[in-house]
Amino acid sequence: MSELVQRFQEYSSWRNGVLASLERYRACVGASDLADAASDQRFARLQARLVDDKLSIAFVAEFSRGKSELINAIFFADYGQRILPSSAGRTTMCPTELLYDETFPPSIRLLPIETRAEAASTSDFKEQSHVWTVLPLDISSGEGMLEAFKQVSLTKRVSIEEAKRYGLYQEDDPDAMLSVDQNGLVEISQWRHAIVNFPHPLLKQGLVIIDTPGLNAIGTEPELTLNLIPNAHAVLFILAADTGVTKSDIDVWRNHIGSGPARMVVLNKIDSMWDELRSAAEVEQQISRQVDTVAQTLGLASDQVFPISAQKGLVGKVNHDPALLAKSRLPLLESALSAELIPSKQEIVREQLLADLNEMAAAKQALLASRSRNVVEQLVELKSLRGKNQNIIEHMMKRVDLEKKDFDSSLLKLQGTRAVFTRLSTEVFTSLGMDILKEDIALTREDMEKSRFSTGLRAAVKDFFARIRNNLVVSGRKTEEITEMMTIMYRKFSTEHGLALSAPMPFSLDKYLKEIELIEGVYHKQFGTAVILTTPQVVLMTKFFDSIASRVKQSFLQANRDVEAWLKVVMAPLEAQIWEHKAQLKKRRQSIERIHMATESLEEKVEALEQMQADLDARKKTLSLLESELRNAIIMELAALKAAA
Repeated sequence: MSELVQRFQEYSSWRNGVLASLERYRACVGASDLADAASDQRFARLQARLVDDKLSIAFVAEFSRGKSELINAIFFADYGQRILPSSAGRTTMCPTELLYDETFPPSIRLLPIETRAEAASTSDFKEQSHVWTVLPLDISSGEGMLEAFKQVSLTKRVSIEEAKRYGLYQEDDPDAMLSVDQNGLVEISQWRHAIVNFPHPLLKQGLVIIDTPGLNAIGTEPELTLNLIPNAHAVLFILAADTGVTKSDIDVWRNHIGSGPARMVVLNKIDSMWDELRSAAEVEQQISRQVDTVAQTLGLASDQVFPISAQKGLVGKVNHDPALLAKSRLPLLESALSAELIPSKQEIVREQLLADLNEMAAAKQALLASRSRNVVEQLVELKSLRGKNQNIIEHMMKRVDLEKKDFDSSLLKLQGTRAVFTRLSTEVFTSLGMDILKEDIALTREDMEKSRFSTGLRAAVKDFFARIRNNLVVSGRKTEEITEMMTIMYRKFSTEHGLALSAPMPFSLDKYLKEIELIEGVYHKQFGTAVILTTPQVVLMTKFFDSIASRVKQSFLQANRDVEAWLKVVMAPLEAQIWEHKAQLKKRRQSIERIHMATESLEEKVEALEQMQADLDARKKTLSLLESELRNAIIMELAALKAAA
């Protein structure tokens, strides 16, 4: 088992451990009568975040660089043969995602290339199952799977005009005519996108593998440029040792990948340098020279370039030949990938989980503390009644009534705050809502269709980004108003009625503004330099806007979900403690009233309250222990998990 596979399985075990601890903590919250709609929603979000957690690795290269072979060697060697087609020439003609979704049977879903003529991105089509061609995948037959996978290499021939309509023929490309046959037809991929639903153990645990076609597709399929590659947790950029870095390689590296966390360069096919007429030292020197040249050209340190032989690594694994596997240097790449990719992914998930846990735990502990404080107050009151006459008891009843009257007065003021809260909540969605975004997208498409000039096309897209940025800023101001208003209300109830309330949970739309800036940056890289756009480029720019619109829609949908979740949660601690305080005031009144009617029940009531206090202390201790257990499960390192296994 490779180190990468092993680390991924450790990461999956960590997630499962956190899920188990979370479920125990949730059960304790429910059993302690501390659950409410807001905490139920938050628990559901935490569980969904862990269950749906994906870890994606994108493989990017020009054709014939051994990309599919590298995927076979790292992930599918246990099958004892190649799963992805790997041969001379082009084997991957369209972007291919390998994943597992238990709601679908094992299959290959293929999106026809003709969908490029429509005003929708690949992401949009993922919601339209009827558009896809679905082929069953026989997972019991290695040969059968290999044949099914060959679908991604199928091509068709179309006229130049049709290829232009799809944005797949560039007139200004000097090599374009080389793809035209004697009948004036151009070879293009039969499919636009492929999704392989395959119940491989790693894919079941959340791994997603993205296999890209040749580098030219990165410029022509916006889904790769805007979504799949930027959002991948790791990108392996594969070069061939015998060719080094080409001009197109440099362009793709600088414009679409670039150095950064878990962005690695793989120098494949070093076996082409193995030469029996040279000494091992001479071969090593030649490989080192090529590594240094690649590193210098791409602006990297030499230790960020990994020379390997994917083919020999696969053979070494399949034939259980440790010497050949070591010589292929594949384990060194797997080790580096696991060291960078999985810990950084774990840290992102860990920070999100801890932030949610801290807020939720603080609210639940505050609620328990409030209950405990109320029980203590009742005990003090009741014990003070021992030997007292009826007048004193009546006086205490009046004091509770006065306290309740003051509290009810505060609740009336809270009703006014709720009305403002509702109005501001509605205003947040006035500028953030999906309807206004759809109108902006439609307006931009209309402006692009009207314009015949490059400046008009760019102006339409520029205005689109300006409008959506402004909408986010306006909505952000409304959430700030809500936070400020709730902070005042929290402080009021804390000081006037002794409720244990910390500041309300803050919220910001800044991360969505940054996402929009990133999307706009990718657009400027693609179309910002040319003064005049050719007709095929105009088609491509239109397709690019379709993907921009889809990506922005996804961002706004998530922003809407986050705002809705926050609006439900921001008032929850206050409302929970108000309900608790109200209930305790009522209980105090009833207790004193009963003693007023029958003084002999005083000792029984004191005893019952003392038992209640003991129960609350026990629950608080149990909740704290389970909270600590959950926190420890979240912060546990993978190495410690492995040692404990």
